[in-house]
Amino acid sequence: MLFERRLREGVLDGSITLAFRRWKRPQVTAGGRYRMGDGLLAEVISVEVVEDLTEEEAKAAGYADRATLLADLAARGSDPVHRLALRLVAGPDPRDVLAATDELTPADVAALSARLARMGPWTRPVLELIARRPGVRAADLAPEAGQEVAAFKVNVRKLKNLGLTISLETGYRVSPRGQAYLRATT
Repeated sequence: MLFERRLREGVLDGSITLAFRRWKRPQVTAGGRYRMGDGLLAEVISVEVVEDLTEEEAKAAGYADRATLLADLAARGSDPVHRLALRLVAGPDPRDVLAATDELTPADVAALSARLARMGPWTRPVLELIARRPGVRAADLAPEAGQEVAAFKVNVRKLKNLGLTISLETGYRVSPRGQAYLRATT
């Protein structure tokens, strides 16, 4: 789920505890933790389909009033409205801590190699491509990897979840953990 800057800032300072999305079916789960950017995580406490929205809910979602929230939702289509209760997760994102680890044991290397092998033959070439071309847009890297842009982004997210890459404002870079893995397997 994408958190716009307004929402991230509000969750961080505690002024925003709700979000509203139009989805055919929920795209998040209660108890799930989602990156908000800047190393922050939000936990979704609950997800419910709602038909009516209150003034208080609009303000808890960071809107000036109910009418502004309804206008924003109207511009997003006609799928059901989902209300998400959110809270900031204290402490660093475990994936950021993992990515910062630059020492791998032989067991770590073996486990990563096995995991990457299960993910498919694209993993090593994509990791090496990002290492060679940090900060390059996904739209420019995807053709070099022989992938569609959307699939490339999903695949890079899988590498990121293993702590091997880091998303930049534009593009990606290999994390210290990813660099250690590449050194250990070259």
